[in-house]
Formats: sequence, structure tokens, C-alpha cells
Amino acid sequence: MRNLRKFAFLGVLALVPLAGCRQDMHDQPRFKPLAESDFYPDMRSARQPVEGTVARGQLHEDTYFYTGLVNGKPGDYMPFPVTKDVLERGRQRFDIYCTPCHSRMGDGNGVVVQRGFQRPPSYHTDRLRNAPLGYFFDVMTAGFGAMPSYAEQVPARDRWAIVAYIRALQLSQNATSADVPPGQKVPSPAPEFRGDPGSGATLPQLQPVQNESGGEAK
Repeated sequence: MRNLRKFAFLGVLALVPLAGCRQDMHDQPRFKPLAESDFYPDMRSARQPVEGTVARGQLHEDTYFYTGLVNGKPGDYMPFPVTKDVLERGRQRFDIYCTPCHSRMGDGNGVVVQRGFQRPPSYHTDRLRNAPLGYFFDVMTAGFGAMPSYAEQVPARDRWAIVAYIRALQLSQNATSADVPPGQKVPSPAPEFRGDPGSGATLPQLQPVQNESGGEAK
């Protein structure tokens, strides 16, 4: 009995410090957004950041890289070299984010368009083939018409990779044999004879093959 009273007393004694504990760890004192506060002279709880503060991920010193604009107008150059890896990354991001509306061909006949969504212009019109590179980046960044901004979904470098791929896609759909660099042209196959026996067309005459003695080969 004496031990029981002793343990009860110690238990009560242990609870005494807890009576003065605050619940700040899981219920922290805080201001509600735009609430009034008498702590500051202007009575505003929302404070301006310290001068020179830059939020993480918001240090955008290269204006062209993040906007595609030069003096408010679209520029026409890539902010970094275009490599095979850049084009492959652009193709991958294009297929994910752009093809639902623009299609893999870039003709504006994507799957959602086929189901009634507003059709975007084809990349292969003269206007967009001649548009500066910064124009495409600006549209992806700020949105245009029915197209929303994709700045949150697609990082700036990936947007530029998509721009490079769009230009390659335009070239692939409008190129001629003169655009192929020397040494990379594939020889054209021999023309296939498609004469209609009833049209009077005849096969070309074949020359006999000579053997080593000068006579015709059997």
C-alpha cells in the first residue's frame, strides 16, 4: 500500500511540468494571410521580402532564356547549342505535352481535336515556318488563345528543346533533296516499270550479254 501511494505521488509530480507546456510544435502560432497585426506599425501581418531576396528557382538573370524575347520581341536563335540529345529530348517532351492537340506531325489534328477541341494552326503554314524561334517559346511560356501556359509543367530548357524539335519537324515536312547535305543523300531506287499491256507500252529492249569470246552468252 505504501509503495502504491509512493508511485501515485511520483506520477502526479511528473504531470506537474506538463501543465505548463505549450502546444507550439503541432499548433504553431501564426498569422492568417492578410490578417491585421498590432506587432507592426503599419498593422499588416504580410511583410515584403527583404530587399534583394530571390526565391529558390527564381533567379532568372538570362532574360532571353526564360522569355524568348529581345526588347519585347521574339528572338530567332537558340540560347544553347542544339545537339542530337537536345532534339531527342524535345521530341520526347513534344510527344507528351504537344501531340494531343498538334499531333505528331504538327498539323494540328491531334486526338483531342478529333474529339471536338479547337484546332490549332499547323506548324507547316508559311506563317509559322517563318516565325522566329522565340515566338514558339513565348507561346509555351505565356499561352496563346485556347492554349494555356505550360511554364509550370515544362521547365525552360525543355521548352527550348521542344522549339528545336518543332523547327526540325517543320524542315522534315517541307524539305527538298537540295536540303540534304552532300554525302548523306540516299540514291533513288531504279524506276519500276508500270506499263499496261493493253496500252501499247513495251518493256525496254535488253542488250545481249557478250561472253569472253565475243559471242552471245547462252
